[in-house]
Amino acid sequence: MSSSFAIGPGTEAIPLKRWEPSTPASLWHVLQVKSRHEKALAQDLITMKIDHYLPLLARVHFYGARKFRVSLPVFPGYLFVRGPIESAFAATRTRRVVRVLRIADQDLFERDIRNIQIALGQSAQLDPYPFLTEGVRVEVRTGPFRGLQGVVEAKSHADRLILQVEMLGRAVSMEMDCSLLDRIS
Repeated sequence: MSSSFAIGPGTEAIPLKRWEPSTPASLWHVLQVKSRHEKALAQDLITMKIDHYLPLLARVHFYGARKFRVSLPVFPGYLFVRGPIESAFAATRTRRVVRVLRIADQDLFERDIRNIQIALGQSAQLDPYPFLTEGVRVEVRTGPFRGLQGVVEAKSHADRLILQVEMLGRAVSMEMDCSLLDRIS
C-alpha cells in the first residue's frame, strides 16, 4: 500500500476521489495515540507505507520573548488510518498507539474528513479545543493562569469560566480562551 497522505499544514494530500467504504482496503480507522506522539506516528506510518491522515494547524507560540511557528494536530491524541484493519493493527507495533477505534458510519466519517481537508486547504481559521459544555470542571494548562481551575459557565465566542470560593458561597467569572483549557474529572 502506498502512502498517499503527507503531514504538515496545508500539505495533506487526500485524493478527492470517492472511496468505496464497502471494500476492506478503503475503511477508515481511528488510532488513539499517546500524548504528543501524533507526528512521530505519522512519520512511522510513512515508513511503513500505511495510508493515513493527520490534519495539522500552523500556530504561533510564544516562549518568553521568543516566537515560534509550530504545527499542532487538529485532533490531539488521534490519527486516522485508511485501509484494512491489519494496517491499523500494524501501527500498534510502534508502541505509540493506545488503541484502535472502528468507525461505524464510514460515509459520514469520510465526509467529515473531507470537510476538514477543504477547510485546511483554504487556510480557514480553525480553533480546535476540547468539547466543553456548561458545568464541566476545567483547568488552565498554559499561560499566566496556568493551574487555575473552575467550571464552564456558558459556551459563547469567548467562554466564561467561573471561579468558585466554596467556603464563602461566592463565585467570580472571567473569560478564557477554550484552547487553554483542559477538562478535569
